[in-house]
Amino acid sequence: MTDLLDRRRGARRERAAGTLDRRLVALKEAAGLAAGRLDDRPVEEAQAVVRRAGERLGHDLEATVVALAGPTGAGKSTLFNVLAGRPLVAEGVRRPTTAIATAAIWGAAAPGLLDWLEVPARHRLEGGGDTDGLVLLDLPDFDSVEAAHRVEVDRLVRLVDLLVWVVDPQKYADAALHERYLRPLAGHAAAMLVVLNQADRLGEQAPRARADLERLLGAGGLGGIPVLAASARTGEGVDALRRALAERVAGREAALARLAADVDAVAASLEAAAGGKSAAGRGRSGRDGSEAATGRSRAAGLGRRDRDRLVASLGSAAGLPAVEAAVGAAHRRRGALAAGFPWLSWLRRLRPDPLRRLRLGDAPREEVRTSLPRATPVQRGLVDAAVRELARDAAGGLPDPWPGLARSAAVAREAEVAERLDRAVAGADLGMTRPRWWTPARWVQLGLAALALGGALWLVLLAGLGYLQLGDVLPTPDLAGIPAPTALLGGGLVLGALLALLARMVNRAGARRRARRARRALDARVTTVADELVVEPLKAELAARERLLAALAAARGP
Repeated sequence: MTDLLDRRRGARRERAAGTLDRRLVALKEAAGLAAGRLDDRPVEEAQAVVRRAGERLGHDLEATVVALAGPTGAGKSTLFNVLAGRPLVAEGVRRPTTAIATAAIWGAAAPGLLDWLEVPARHRLEGGGDTDGLVLLDLPDFDSVEAAHRVEVDRLVRLVDLLVWVVDPQKYADAALHERYLRPLAGHAAAMLVVLNQADRLGEQAPRARADLERLLGAGGLGGIPVLAASARTGEGVDALRRALAERVAGREAALARLAADVDAVAASLEAAAGGKSAAGRGRSGRDGSEAATGRSRAAGLGRRDRDRLVASLGSAAGLPAVEAAVGAAHRRRGALAAGFPWLSWLRRLRPDPLRRLRLGDAPREEVRTSLPRATPVQRGLVDAAVRELARDAAGGLPDPWPGLARSAAVAREAEVAERLDRAVAGADLGMTRPRWWTPARWVQLGLAALALGGALWLVLLAGLGYLQLGDVLPTPDLAGIPAPTALLGGGLVLGALLALLARMVNRAGARRRARRARRALDARVTTVADELVVEPLKAELAARERLLAALAAARGP
């Protein structure tokens, strides 16, 4: 029967240890996500719990470390000696009596555990039975006049597996005990006992005093903590305390229960700092579900309208309207050079290409810096307003500190924006390919120009011969009743002008289409910059909040 009970206890302890390991991993992740985002204090407390838990789990879990703690004159040392069965520490009226922690060890506790606790005074007692594995500590007074004593108490209170608070009838309502230790440990009821010592002095009033102490504990959130009345001097209630300690030691789960309570406490503190649900609201699952769903939608979508506004303001600051206009003008200029009247083309060549003037080529060249004008103060103001609006709407309704963190994430790479926008414009494919019809149109124009030139030269020759009275030497045929030289000159000029006019109309329509395509390509490039420098950092911050709350939910455990 004993073996079966031991196996069941072992299996339960393994499950508890596995659960605690998973919770510690989640708490470590949460602390890492909270670092630099939330207040330092709860983050440092969470990191300290992870560190202490790892150290405690690395030592002897078969041992149960119990500490007797309390105020001056409560009789801790006397009770310690009674439990140990021999006078291991000095007792007396001179205060403080206990200057350093003393350990009484039943059985063979691992030396490394005592070294970790840094308890120099150690007394080994014979183990056996339910007390085998008990490590009992007598702590200095937490209200000692010696500051070093109070520091030692605070250190060991964080490390031990089970805290036994020893109080006397005069000081059990002491504010220092309740405000400094008991109420902050309200979630550690499973890892604490309270002993009302010197109960023999109360006589028939002992039950009333015990009930009053239970009332005070309940008001401080410790309604479930066991309260025992005892007298170290007469031995009254000491056996009940021994049985309570033996029960905790036999279970071999006190260390896991204490660590689980530590994780609960710091997870709740981190959650409060993160603006998650409070410990009082942990049962409101409906609210939690809506909060998680809201968080997912924030991280996944953001506001499309605000995002489009941001892209538009960035495009304006990057000079996209000027580039769009330059693409249309360049197409019209090149089309006029290709299909326009050749005799006037040289005039257009005197004016620079609009894209070349902006240092933009036909092929993307991201490494080349453009000569686009820098953003004006008004344009920069519009960009700033769009970024703030995006962050505000993305974090709308979230508690502090997330609105501020969202804004910080959105502007974290602000210094890179101007350079990245310029590279985005220079690296955009503006689609300035040469239309195929320009080449035959050019050859036709050259042919018509050649005809006009031939006609002009023929007329000049005829004029010269006429001046020399040799007009009959060169015959002049007619074309549809019009002298051939005149028909060639007039026909070449008229047909060339008509072709140029038609080409101009086609080129204007093509310029508009090309400018729109270029603007779409530029907008896509600017959108990439906006996503990389503003939207994605903002999404990452919101996603970090989701992961933090999810990790804290896992750290809280069942």
